[in-house]
Amino acid sequence: MKNVPLAEVDHVDRAVLPIGTDYPPGHVLDWHAHRRAQFLYGATGVMVVDTADGTWTVPPERAVLIPPTTRHRVRMLGVSTRSLYVEPSAVPWWPAVCTVVDVPPLLRELLLAAVEFEPDYSLSGRAGSIAALLLHEISERAPLPFHVAIPATAELARLCRAYLAAPDAGVTNADWAAAAHMSERAFTRRFRTATGDSPAVWRARARLLAAVPLLRAASVSEVGARLGYASPAAFTAAFTRAFGTPPSRFATTGTPR
Repeated sequence: MKNVPLAEVDHVDRAVLPIGTDYPPGHVLDWHAHRRAQFLYGATGVMVVDTADGTWTVPPERAVLIPPTTRHRVRMLGVSTRSLYVEPSAVPWWPAVCTVVDVPPLLRELLLAAVEFEPDYSLSGRAGSIAALLLHEISERAPLPFHVAIPATAELARLCRAYLAAPDAGVTNADWAAAAHMSERAFTRRFRTATGDSPAVWRARARLLAAVPLLRAASVSEVGARLGYASPAAFTAAFTRAFGTPPSRFATTGTPR
């Protein structure tokens, strides 16, 4: 199915409903939820998925597993998606929080084939076999670390979301503590309890996540400088430590890579 709203087919008696959707650049799917689990694959571009608990950046050729009934927002940056909407009873192993995963060639080809199915595809033929194999392949995927946690406290959450919107290497723990009307020590302790990271570590990771969409239109050198790194080598080293792959994997223009 292509460009079909889930609401039109959600009633169909199939555990897996594949839907492909094309979005205009910069499109935002505002806050919403669906009763089915969702495997959201970006065949092109970058997606940023927000929930109350965190932000997940989904690079090209990756996907995010979204649990059923999870309220979320998706920002599409040049994205054409291939989604699977899955009955929760069919995937008791589905993660309880959003999870970014790799999409190897076999899984990608299965997804591309599946979005050509009719809503009531035959369960006993090729389509049914592909749908079953898709779930087996997804269950084997390992999580990738393209996310940061968002604190439950509204005040801390506001600071984090504002930083994600405009990451600035010049922001310090003292700046955040002052904005929260707390001592730096008390703020740092509270933030670490809420997220599992110190504020400085959290901000460094947030800047690296911000690099992923920026690399679609700028070189590694340009993105590293914009995010406050002293050199392309320093940026590349930090990015590779955080995500297990160099930023050149996502860069489309400029040098060095």
